[in-house]
Amino acid sequence: MAKILVIRFSAIGDVAMTVPVIHSWATQYPRHQIVFLSRPSLAPLFSNLPDNVSFFNADLKGRHSGWKGLYVLFKELKALHFDAVLDLHNVLRTKYLSLLFRFIGTPVYVLHKGRWGKRKLIRRRNKKLVSQKNSFQRYADVFTKAGFPVLLNFSSIYGHEKGDFSIIQSVTGEKGNAKWIGIAPFAKHKGKIYPLELQEQVVAHFAQDDRVKVFLFGGGKEEEDCFKTWTDKYPTVTSLIGKLTMDTELALMSHLDVMLSMDSANMHLASLVNIPVVSIWGATHPYAGFMGWKQLPTNTIQITDLYCRPCSVFGQTPCYRGDYACLYGIMPVRVIEKIESIVF
Repeated sequence: MAKILVIRFSAIGDVAMTVPVIHSWATQYPRHQIVFLSRPSLAPLFSNLPDNVSFFNADLKGRHSGWKGLYVLFKELKALHFDAVLDLHNVLRTKYLSLLFRFIGTPVYVLHKGRWGKRKLIRRRNKKLVSQKNSFQRYADVFTKAGFPVLLNFSSIYGHEKGDFSIIQSVTGEKGNAKWIGIAPFAKHKGKIYPLELQEQVVAHFAQDDRVKVFLFGGGKEEEDCFKTWTDKYPTVTSLIGKLTMDTELALMSHLDVMLSMDSANMHLASLVNIPVVSIWGATHPYAGFMGWKQLPTNTIQITDLYCRPCSVFGQTPCYRGDYACLYGIMPVRVIEKIESIVF
């Protein structure tokens, strides 16, 4: 029996993208074990995985912070006697841990990020609009290098079921015959956020439709202020900020009929519970390899004939045109029609 340490610290979406690979591996290699090392806040993503997957908390803001803290973390992990280490992050912290494991003779296998292909995708001149290998396959490739080829056959963290409705009922009420639409309007970077004044038109449209119920997903002060404004205007809309944990949020997502999301973590979370996602892409592009698990390209909304996009892999690059045409050029009616084509 092999015991494997798998490392990925952030971000939420990237860690969520490891789940289909970890789950597929765990069901195909039931005699072997995985210990997944990440931040404590991300543990709920792994709570419904097979029994041969466990989670190890990396307290990167506490006892495991800094180089000394990482050495403490290494000593704690060393005591578990791993047969191999898989670094699915490939950043300074994980490179340091990998180096320490190599010193004691533990084989280490590292993620190849395909940076050169992505650079050609986003450069201003002579772009190469070629679809890059997706992150799921890149993660699976690391397992293959370690001697564990994996068939990616994941469907949902709940299998063929939905999440426990009883843990969300006090927040959502009964579903009945209504169609439930989740809307996650924010992302980490401006280049990935559909303008809020346009998104509000989408919210307003569905708020007036008694066949549906809208739930707003997000967190943070800016999002809370925005959601407060929207729910004051549209009382049938429900903000979930402060009402759910990640566990219960995933359970609620599993009961949605569709999620509207940016190229952000919520696209990936909804994908883990096998829910269709209408995703909006501005500065970024699905060709970079970050589309949600088994999401249909037909459910992406983007301007495909804009010469300057994509201009960023992660959305952090300021718009050099200055007008964010990639986002402002998407009309709300287009988003509405796509959602309605799925739920009705």
